[in-house]
Order: sequence, then structure tokens, then C-alpha cells
Amino acid sequence: MTDFAPYGFATRAIHAGQEPDPTTGSVIVPIHATSTYAQDGVGGLRGGFEYSRTGNPTRAALEECMAALEGGRHGRAFASGMAATDTALRAMCRPGDHVVIPNDAYGGTFRLIDKVLSQWGVEHTPVPLSDVDAVRAAVRPNTKVIWVETPTNPLLNIADIALLAQVAHSAGARLVVDNTFASPYLQSPLALGADVVLHSTTKYVGGHSDVVGGILVTSDDELDSAFGFLQNSAGAVPGPFDAWLTLRGIKTLEVRMEKHSDNAELVVQALLRHPRVTSVLYPGLPEHPGHEVAAKQMKRFGGMISFTVEGGEAAALEVCSRTKLFTLAESLGGVESLIEHPGKMTHASTAGSMLEVPADLVRVSVGIESGDDLVADLVAALDQA
Repeated sequence: MTDFAPYGFATRAIHAGQEPDPTTGSVIVPIHATSTYAQDGVGGLRGGFEYSRTGNPTRAALEECMAALEGGRHGRAFASGMAATDTALRAMCRPGDHVVIPNDAYGGTFRLIDKVLSQWGVEHTPVPLSDVDAVRAAVRPNTKVIWVETPTNPLLNIADIALLAQVAHSAGARLVVDNTFASPYLQSPLALGADVVLHSTTKYVGGHSDVVGGILVTSDDELDSAFGFLQNSAGAVPGPFDAWLTLRGIKTLEVRMEKHSDNAELVVQALLRHPRVTSVLYPGLPEHPGHEVAAKQMKRFGGMISFTVEGGEAAALEVCSRTKLFTLAESLGGVESLIEHPGKMTHASTAGSMLEVPADLVRVSVGIESGDDLVADLVAALDQA
């Protein structure tokens, strides 16, 4: 097996875990659509596979590739980003334990912790992760995990991964980084001290809005064993076709992220010039409070932008309804551009909590269409709102 660690990102994305099939010579990893595997005698496993909930060759290729892209030793693929999130937290926490989370966390993550894991006795404290002193003050003797999103969803706040890793480790806790917004191309949390990296591979990793999935990557053997146990025991695994689609998307991740970033920069400048826009949230802006940290730990600033509009919620909803190229839809990270109202859509579960998002906030996932077309579409929607 080739060691792809010395190779560049695009080479790893195309080749790691994906060497030609030894039986047929197939250049692309086959879709191993099987539930079980013949054994050469009891316990005599061919290639280590016995049952596809436990392991599947297509899924194994995806796991190896994602581990290589994140610079980790182990990858575990799941049926969704939330299944990966649930597995990570249940592997590291027990009743009575405590988790520090962003005060602007993704709504699904907040819902899982606040409504589900709380019934299991797991406590949580939301804090602004950009304030390291606030994070340090929130840590308790029973804190087991500091959960990081950077950039955050949907307010695009930035956390200093290296500093938070020091805070977590000095308290005997682990640092988990949800790297979905940045993708492994733009940011490498393990190299900055994180213990675990999580992705909703539905988003930029898959990149085509045609598959749902999640991944956990770590270099900690003990943690990987715990993740693997829950992956098999709870069974929230991706099917082989899902794993294959995700692998296909990964091959173009580098070129897509560059184009997403190019287009986002064009859109940001147009938003800054528009009189109806009251604020633009994008870590690539020098005036963004997290810009300096983002510039230090990210290659570029990605394709996600949030902005607020004059006229409150009604105007924000109107903008979302008037675009033609930006499709009104949840999710993000696909080749096509999307627009949404977080307060009514992806973050509705935070309503009434301290994580509630502004009513006048609009979030866009900038795709890889022609940048000038995207600018014209968004400007027209703002003009008409």
C-alpha cells in the first residue's frame, strides 16, 4: 500500500485509499454492493470483511482517503454528519459529564446536545469560542469535550484551534473541531492540536448535493476504537453507493474550494456596496473580528457568507424568495449556489435560546457558477426586496 503522506492535497484526494482494484484493475473504487462476505473457514476473513455494517471495501476506501486528507491515522464514515456527531459525543461522554459548545453552534448540533444528550445527563455550556478566556472560565472539572466550529454556522465566527487545544488538554478534555465549513483543503485541525475532526461530508467533501454522510478522523487509537465500536453497534453507516459518491466528490475538492472562494470574494464585495445590506459576515474581510486568526489557520476563507439586510425579517425573507440562481434550500457546499433564512430554516431549533440567530440574517452558500452571474442575481434580489 502506497504511503500518500508526502504527496500534495489533490494527489491524496484522487489516490489515497483508491489504488486500482487488484482483481480487475478498475481505476475507480468499485461499489461493493454486498451485505456479507464469504469466509475461508470459520473466522477466515478475506481482506478483513465479514458483514457490511461492520466494514465494507468502498467505505474503507473513503475512510482511508479522508484520514489522509486530514492528516490523521484513522477515519470512520457515518450515514450523516449528525450520526458522526452523536457517535463522537457518546464515545467521549458519560452521564454527568460536561461539554463546552459554541454560543452560535449549528442548530442540529445544539438540538442533539440540548434535547437528546441532556436526557442522558450530559451538561453543556454555550460560550463565544473566539473568547479564549470565556472558554477557560466555562471549563469544569467534569468537562470532557470542547466542541468547536470554525467558521461557525451561520455567524462565521472564528475560533483559534491551537489555543483552544491547549485549554482543552490542560483541563484533561478533548478538542473536537467540526471542519465542515472549511473542508480539509482549507484547514487542518489535527495539525493545530485537535483530537478529532468531524465533517458533514454531505457538504463540501461530497460537493454535489447528491449524498448525505459524515466522518470522524483522529490519530488517537483509543478514540478510534471507541468510534468503531459505536459505528458497528449503533449501525449508522453509509451504504457503499453513498461512500462511492462521496469519494467521487473528493477528487475535485481542491479545485472546487478554490472556485468557491473566488466567487465568495466577488459576492462579498458586491454585498458591501449594496445600500440594503447592513452588515457582511465573512472571515476574509480585514474588519472581521476573527480575520487574523482565520488568516493564520486557513488557506483561504471559503464559500460561506452571511449578511443582514435593512428591513428586518420581512426583508430577509423577501431576498431569499427573489433569487434565481441562488436556490432557496437548506444545506451548503454543493457546486450550485444556495440561499436560506437561518432563523426559519437550519437554525429554527435555536429559537428562544441564547443561540437564537438574528431575524434579519441571510446565509448563502456560494457555488462554482460564473461569479458575475451570481453577483447579478443577488444584487437584483436585494434591489427588489
